[in-house]
Amino acid sequence: MADLPMRALGRTGVQVTTLGYGAMELRGGSRGRDIPDAQADRVLNAVLDAGINFVDTSPDYGRSEELIGRFISHRRDEYFLATKCGCLVAVEHVEGGPRHVYTRENIRAAIEQSLQRMKTDRLDLVQFHGSPSRAELEEHGALDELQALQREGKVRFIGASSTLPNLAEHIAMGVFDEFQIPYSALQREHEQAITAAARAGAGTVIRGGAARGAPSDDKQWSTSPVGAAGPAPKDLSEHARLDELLPGGMSRMEFTLRFTLTHPDLHTTIVGTANPDHLMENLAAAAKGPLPAELYAETQRRLAEAGSAPAAS
Repeated sequence: MADLPMRALGRTGVQVTTLGYGAMELRGGSRGRDIPDAQADRVLNAVLDAGINFVDTSPDYGRSEELIGRFISHRRDEYFLATKCGCLVAVEHVEGGPRHVYTRENIRAAIEQSLQRMKTDRLDLVQFHGSPSRAELEEHGALDELQALQREGKVRFIGASSTLPNLAEHIAMGVFDEFQIPYSALQREHEQAITAAARAGAGTVIRGGAARGAPSDDKQWSTSPVGAAGPAPKDLSEHARLDELLPGGMSRMEFTLRFTLTHPDLHTTIVGTANPDHLMENLAAAAKGPLPAELYAETQRRLAEAGSAPAAS
């Protein structure tokens, strides 16, 4: 396997592989397939063996943090560990209630629990989950508490898993070292916002950059928009005639992942799988790097004509 390209994660200065690993697929339980421990062990160590050095998870992702702690905490210095806060860990979930709560108590509980589950003394990056507004972050001291945890050395950098319209406000605040942003060929509304975040000095972590650009019936993305609005992915892909652009031997997955990697202001994109074979396919595609310039330009032109275009920043 060829070495993966690396880029600096914004002002953090940390060099991260342009392909990161998203551990959501390890969550199991009611929101995912149950993953045998041996399989989780195999895929997590395969991630590190392949040279991927960015691992993203969340307390929301079921057993994901626990499995990371169990199977790769002994290799802790080999990866940059990102997780999230605001998830319900100190607050009982009420049916129909909020999925995230931004209070000092809930933020500190999230960090302490994540440290324990992942058997580590520091979290490299903690991101507010759920794209809360600035008012939500400040009302009950959530941002202040995360910054206090940073001063205590339990958190190195702070970020936000953010989407428009709040993303623009988050960038303007100037306090976040990183943003995790959804983006793919078929979900381009954040294309310009990624550039704005990078130009402000923040690291950019892209999610959905492979699966959300390759319509998949088992994910129901063929019939449902992947963004806030717009055509369903299958319709958009067909209208843009993307399959006509695939060079011989290039799969749709490779095409869409490499489209994401072509964004000049992407620092890393997290792709999740619990299947070691799929991991190898992702690695092989990412190792080829960005799409050729002419192919990328033609893809953007067709997508714009079909209705996939960046939102105004």
